Amino acid sequence: MTERITSSGAPHGRRPPPLSTDSDGERPPPARMALGGHTWREIAHLLANLPVSLVGFTYVVTVLSTGVGMTATVVGLPLLALGLLGARQLGKLERARARALLGVRVEEPSPLPLRRGGGTFQRMWLALKDPVGWRTVLYEFIRLPWGIATFTVTLVSLFVLWPVLPFITRGLTNVDRAMVRALLSPSDELERRIAELESDRGVVVDTAAADLRRIERDLHDGAQARLVNLAMGLGLAKEKLLEDPDSAAAMVAEAHGEVKLALQELRDLARGIHPAVLTDRGLDAALSAVATRCTVPVKVTVDLEARPAAAIEGIAYFTVSELLQNISKHSGAKSASVDVWRTDERLLIQVHDDGRGGASLDAGSGMAGLAERLGAVDGLFVVDSPVGGPTTVTAELPWRGREQEARRG
Repeated sequence: MTERITSSGAPHGRRPPPLSTDSDGERPPPARMALGGHTWREIAHLLANLPVSLVGFTYVVTVLSTGVGMTATVVGLPLLALGLLGARQLGKLERARARALLGVRVEEPSPLPLRRGGGTFQRMWLALKDPVGWRTVLYEFIRLPWGIATFTVTLVSLFVLWPVLPFITRGLTNVDRAMVRALLSPSDELERRIAELESDRGVVVDTAAADLRRIERDLHDGAQARLVNLAMGLGLAKEKLLEDPDSAAAMVAEAHGEVKLALQELRDLARGIHPAVLTDRGLDAALSAVATRCTVPVKVTVDLEARPAAAIEGIAYFTVSELLQNISKHSGAKSASVDVWRTDERLLIQVHDDGRGGASLDAGSGMAGLAERLGAVDGLFVVDSPVGGPTTVTAELPWRGREQEARRG
């Protein structure tokens, strides 16, 4: 089973549908002399253009004239901001009508972040500079003459030009499709990209919070508990130092053992945060050290002429580390390999094992968590793991070199 996840959550390589498409992403059937269901939906759309455009034009003219005319007063700009928010709802209705009758699939723009906009004036300014609202105003403004024209031509054609009516309606509705896509869709993919970045930011925040909770738990349950016991043991040894030197010496020896264990736990915790070998010697040495702790023999090959940025290097290290842990715990493999190389502006990682397979990106699995982490930095994560094996996991990260990181700093 192969699954491919991109930063946007959509299957990799899917292209947007062509300009004239129906609801399932396919081109509408060609126009024919006989009127089919698709043609009747197009006719209904064209006949509805006039009443719908009248409502939209009236709303837009009223909002603009009232809001702009009263800008000298206190209520002018708030009325204009509310009018633009209402124009967004008109655009939503127009997109729904185009989907239902024309089969045009247009993504909904991202909602305005009014709750995070700060005070009243900041939220009002956010609404006033909303490009989606202004493009909807322009759409409704120019729709009235077009609505009158399409209503008239379609109505006359129903009685006079019946034989060529399907071709006329197809030409008119193609113009409608172009207008919807040009003025009512997210502008230049920017809106969709903003939504992706907001989602990725949420993943990064959640991941950072989970890591902090893990570190706090490890410190509380591990090293902190040992240090508390150590302090208590040394206190008892101090009390018995004069009365029973032999018992005090035994307690000090036991405390010495606790110190060693606490230091080892702190060292392991520090390695889990960011191993020193990764900082000092890079991915090759760090991944080789991780491979030695795997229960399966692992061959590590790192082909990099330069070191990537510290953040990318850290993500690559922890990705391989978690994948090797999965191999140790779940794969039943006899051998595994790790390959790291650079292609153009991408850092590629491939981890292969000859185990039982069946790995997936189901929600809640460790693989899904890795995919989310890589997606948050515009990475890709591909799992090819048929039942019975073998399993090949490929991860891609954007390449940033140390010099780029230094310039940013």
